[in-house]
Amino acid sequence: MKKFKHEQLTDQLVELIERGDLKAGEKLPSLRTLSKQQGISLMTVYHAINTLQGMGYVESRPKSGYFARMPVKTVHFNDQKRLESRKTAESMDELVQMVYKNKDKEGHISLAMNSPSVELLPTTKLKQSILYVNRQKSDACLKYGPVAGIPELREQIAVFSNHNGTPLNSEELIITVGCMEAINLAIHACTKVGDKILIESPTYFGVFQAILSLGRIPIEVETDFKYGVNLEHLKKAIREHQPKACMLVTNFSNPLGASIPDDEKERIAKYLQTQEVVLIENDIYGELYFGKKRGRTLKCFDRNNEIIYCSSFSKSLAPGYRVGWIAPGKYYDKVFRAKLSLSISTATMSQEILAHFLKNGRYDLHLKRLRKQLHMQSLAYQQAIEHYFPEDTIISRPEGGFVLWIELNAEVDTLQLFNKAQEHKINFAPGQLFSIEKDLHQYLRISIGQTFDQHIEKGIKILGELAKQERDN
Repeated sequence: MKKFKHEQLTDQLVELIERGDLKAGEKLPSLRTLSKQQGISLMTVYHAINTLQGMGYVESRPKSGYFARMPVKTVHFNDQKRLESRKTAESMDELVQMVYKNKDKEGHISLAMNSPSVELLPTTKLKQSILYVNRQKSDACLKYGPVAGIPELREQIAVFSNHNGTPLNSEELIITVGCMEAINLAIHACTKVGDKILIESPTYFGVFQAILSLGRIPIEVETDFKYGVNLEHLKKAIREHQPKACMLVTNFSNPLGASIPDDEKERIAKYLQTQEVVLIENDIYGELYFGKKRGRTLKCFDRNNEIIYCSSFSKSLAPGYRVGWIAPGKYYDKVFRAKLSLSISTATMSQEILAHFLKNGRYDLHLKRLRKQLHMQSLAYQQAIEHYFPEDTIISRPEGGFVLWIELNAEVDTLQLFNKAQEHKINFAPGQLFSIEKDLHQYLRISIGQTFDQHIEKGIKILGELAKQERDN
């Protein structure tokens, strides 16, 4: 039986999307263009597009048009087993060095770097800020700046944060050398050697390194790949371990891409304050949401000025400038003294450039464009992985951030896969980097910050072929 014209167009577009000729995130021709190309009426085209939206193959973006996408599938990761013994700090350091030693080598395909490519950054506007600072403040940039950071930058951060729903006071902020210094300062301020700190599991390897290097003990808390840590798991961990602090990435965590729902954030914040467990919030990815609304922060629910809030510009604006900030709350004095002894102050020129950019460079407009591009890249990476990796691969579907968490067949060891990928000059992050307690041998993290192009697609294709070989050996 011959199909109707709108059904024929629907089938044609589905085939193009599934085959990868029309990539996820790619804009479709306008309805009028499709009507002329196909020799059919506008109403017939609209009928086909409407059907594709219902199937999940097309999404509409206001004032932008229609875009291809892959239908969202229900994702279920398998339970993660525990190792017989915890990894040591030395073994974690060796793993990190092995993965990142070749990250900047020419000719390598980087699927491991969790930061935006230069093409996604507002380089022209930043250059204008650089020229202004060189002309107007070159002498000031030769000096040490204030320990807490220059007032102009703190004021701009406070204005932006308050506009987005996180109440920060510029007088209570301290500018840091990236977010990792902020986290180190927070650990210094609210714990002592031997104290236990609750963290997500799996979590970013830098968190393990920071906690272990300071003589504290990381305690991993079970984490849902989509909704992050929940209150019941935290209660259980607190009963069993009596921690002094809890460190959480509330929006688009690394490596899972998980986000704690706003109502759960409020319950967590309130409960931890009743237990005298200091809450350290890392909100470095909070601005990188793909939807219409920013997720709230735990700091929003801080009634007693007890939550330590950390963030930076490293993922959204200028990774190389290494500028972050910390809102220490009632721990301000301890953090200030620790900052003074650790690094004295953050580079003055970087602060001046970012202060000028935030005031004049339309940071909000840049973020809007960056979110759109990252969303398109995330969809394109997912589609390529689905196409080239083994059919039993499980892929996360994050709603923001930089990472995809991938589970392969249990027969695949991603450390061995990494070693083989290195022969093809491909980098990614094996799952073993993200836990000292769990067996994550079949998992890996792929970062989507690099612009998706033929070079990246080639790397994903080769990696998928290697994964199939590992599974079948």
